[in-house]
Amino acid sequence: MLQRLCFEKQLIERVCYLVGHHHTYTQIDGMDYQILVEADFLVNLHEGSADKAAVESAYKTIFRTGSGKRICREMFVTQF
Repeated sequence: MLQRLCFEKQLIERVCYLVGHHHTYTQIDGMDYQILVEADFLVNLHEGSADKAAVESAYKTIFRTGSGKRICREMFVTQF
């Protein structure tokens, strides 16, 4: 699909890498990857009705961006 839309090969390869690795939480190698992982965690924590300990653990170990941390605090009405 991305090829048919004439996206550059490098971008297509990055998108494929991100899609294939978005549940891999080690060796995050770019801001795009970090944002994707944080967004995925927010969805998974919400859908799984995570308890406070799980949210706090994810907050401390996964979230690196200011926006991701803020959204996590707002979604789960908690302060770390």
